[in-house]
Amino acid sequence: MLFNSMQFVLFFIIVVLVYYALPHKYRWILLIAASYYFYMCWRVKYILLLLTTTLIDYSCAFLMSKHEDKKKRRPFLYISLISNFAVLFTFKYFNFFTDSFNALFGLFHIPWQIPFIHVLLPVGISFYTFQSVAYVLEVYWGRWKAEKRINIFCVYTSFFPQLVAGPIERPYHLLPQLDEVQKFDADRIASGLRLMLWGFFKKLVVADRLALYVNAVYNNADLHSGFSLLIATYFFAFQIYCDFSGYTDIAIGAARVLGINLMRNFNRPYFSLSIPEFWRRWHISLSSWFRDYVYIPLGGNRISVPRMYLNLFIVFLVSGLWHGANWTFVIWGSLHGMYAVVSKLTLAFRDRVVKKCKIPLGMVKSSRMLLTFHLVCLSWVYFRAETFAKANSIVAKIVTMDGTSLFVPAMDQFIYGIIGIIILLLVDAFQENSSVAVKLDAQPLVIRWGAYVAATVVILLIGVFNGSQFIYFQF
Repeated sequence: MLFNSMQFVLFFIIVVLVYYALPHKYRWILLIAASYYFYMCWRVKYILLLLTTTLIDYSCAFLMSKHEDKKKRRPFLYISLISNFAVLFTFKYFNFFTDSFNALFGLFHIPWQIPFIHVLLPVGISFYTFQSVAYVLEVYWGRWKAEKRINIFCVYTSFFPQLVAGPIERPYHLLPQLDEVQKFDADRIASGLRLMLWGFFKKLVVADRLALYVNAVYNNADLHSGFSLLIATYFFAFQIYCDFSGYTDIAIGAARVLGINLMRNFNRPYFSLSIPEFWRRWHISLSSWFRDYVYIPLGGNRISVPRMYLNLFIVFLVSGLWHGANWTFVIWGSLHGMYAVVSKLTLAFRDRVVKKCKIPLGMVKSSRMLLTFHLVCLSWVYFRAETFAKANSIVAKIVTMDGTSLFVPAMDQFIYGIIGIIILLLVDAFQENSSVAVKLDAQPLVIRWGAYVAATVVILLIGVFNGSQFIYFQF
């Protein structure tokens, strides 16, 4: 079930009405039923994977809670980690590694081929796996007590607004909220619906409108000029941002309507002045997950400087692989790892140059923002291209500006895409120093509702309603 579908709108209305009609002590039943139905709308039998993850991690954490000694807890941690990542590897990475090994065997003329397995990737498997693993690790480290009620833990692992594409929640943030009695609050519900509306705008008006151009160019890259590929790359940067942050806004807004506050996942990343800052603003729940459960356990900043930089690069490499079973994602992650290492290594030198040359602060910020944005765009080429070879070809065409003709499939679509980007940047720029929500709340009722109606009309008139799924569903 896609957020950008009438099926979800009707589903969500029914869930909200029943949710507030039920006493608090029975709402968990509704949330589990709604969440499992929401997930089964993609493929019924894959609910067994979610149930298996839930039962194993609940049991392992519960058994860990019986022991104070970490050595006695460790076998249950291993059971959880092995089972979770074995399922993830089987469905997401087995064929990728099989193809890589088969290519290697062929290179050395070894007459042996590993057979592929033909299965569909379960939607959201990386997201709910990481959320469940976070819970188990927190219990193992003694930073969170194991949840004794399996029904509440089921809600934690399956809460439908963020089930298939995050934000990836932590137990200490989500679980306590499930015990709170959520009363009908008109202001909170209005705030949630307003955020959902903005999410729909970003997805349907900006992301899906830009996708028409991006797909036409990237799917036939050999036929297009370097200039068209450059424009398509810029468009993709905003497409993926509005697609994923749009999903996040809808998810956070929907949860807010139900009285649940999900963690922030985006903070205007294209206003970042460096790659490390970009990752503090982009997909925050994932980057913080890798920081808390990979980077810090590897030693974090407490080890030698060379090892620290190696760990930083490893984290980005793993993050790239998390995004997809393809060498293009590995390269994408490696690029960001290299960016982050170089950024940290050269920061002190760059600051000294700025101070010595007395470069105006505004020029420094704007140049760093532009450089960061273009480095990210370069990496997006590898994220979007189907193969490593095609990505290299696209980069070569852009760098050499092989052809300056501009592909315009339809002028109105092209203009709508640019207008969408402008509106997005204006809102994000305003949000850097203020809050649109606060400003709207301070306006008279007529102006507030006028803005909501106008946004709805724009979505209905300009939005692309072709049932396209969110990009991050494939991860």
